[in-house]
Amino acid sequence: MTIDSRQVAAGMLAAVPFARTLGFEFVEVAPEAEGAVRAVVRLPDSPANHNHVGGPHAGAMFTLGETASGAVVLAAFGHLLDRATPLAVRAEIAYRKLALGSVRATAHLGRPPAAVAAELEAGERPEFPVRVEITTEEGKPTAEMTVVWTLRPN
Repeated sequence: MTIDSRQVAAGMLAAVPFARTLGFEFVEVAPEAEGAVRAVVRLPDSPANHNHVGGPHAGAMFTLGETASGAVVLAAFGHLLDRATPLAVRAEIAYRKLALGSVRATAHLGRPPAAVAAELEAGERPEFPVRVEITTEEGKPTAEMTVVWTLRPN
């Protein structure tokens, strides 16, 4: 699988204006084993995004993780957009440690893309998890998240 990370980033920023508002930077969108995809999105440090203790606001971190998961979905299933609309179904986040400074969200698709596409082809509405780890720039874990997505047939 070949992934144009610039195209994925541009597509995400065009489709999700809030990602532009928060100043997200798309660091990497790359293939993994079995056709899966990894995406890394960065939230630069900005006082406008801080909470009451000086770190990134929980809502900004949630949006960062959800955006990274969306980049994975777009990269893995962008070729199906004429037949299905990707939608986040539910999400869970665990804030583990105070983050200070810039943070990165690294997202991984939780199921093989071929299996998800096969369910869509069979007339089903597949659901699949995208797992996200949010870390400091130094790689220290601060939060973990799972976003469950679906492909709703058009």
